[in-house]
Amino acid sequence: MVQASRHTGTPDSALVRLLARLAGSDVRESPQGFADRLGLWLRWTDATPLFTALKDVPQARPAAGDPARAAAALQTLAGAAARLRSALARAIAEETAAATVEFRAPPVPLPGEVKEATPGFPPYRRCVLARQSAMAAGIAPLRGRLRMALSARSPALARLATVDTVLEQVIGNQEHRLLAGIPKLLEKRFRQLRDAHGDEAVDDWPALFQQEVQSVLLAELDLRWQPIEGLMKTLRAN
Repeated sequence: MVQASRHTGTPDSALVRLLARLAGSDVRESPQGFADRLGLWLRWTDATPLFTALKDVPQARPAAGDPARAAAALQTLAGAAARLRSALARAIAEETAAATVEFRAPPVPLPGEVKEATPGFPPYRRCVLARQSAMAAGIAPLRGRLRMALSARSPALARLATVDTVLEQVIGNQEHRLLAGIPKLLEKRFRQLRDAHGDEAVDDWPALFQQEVQSVLLAELDLRWQPIEGLMKTLRAN
């Protein structure tokens, strides 16, 4: 049974529920609060840096005195965030479609190579791994820029930025481990559809699977985007 980590409707539970539906599993809500669930992900070695981040008050750089300049800087960050998210979502749509094209018509082998009977799941695996890597590579630098902007506002916001840095390190390893299991779950779903339908001329199951892969990757993007959204809201409010 898959256990959702937040209340229904949040990005992480959306991803969990989608994966559970594809796997034919049930999802139950966790009775624990957020702090209790977070504690399950923390090791005792994580306590010291987290305690230090919460206790210490970093020295913030003097905030810009010109409100117009601060507003322009925030607008620049918001624009960068919007462009990144749009690019990541567009690449997900394009590459899942390309994976289906490759599955249906695998590349012609070079002279001397043996042509495989069917490419199977590998085109989709490459697609998923590439999109996951692109999300991680694009979101992390933006998150760092947002933390720098927070640190320049006030000592309290600088401390919040420090806490976010620690949480990214602590939770990031667990998140990476869990998200790394998505290709395997999708491969299981791929085999299930292929075994059930077989002849795509009768039932175009590759198109269905393409849509499912795209939905999973977009849900993962929503999950990975939560810290960006939270930091942006904090900047706008301060």
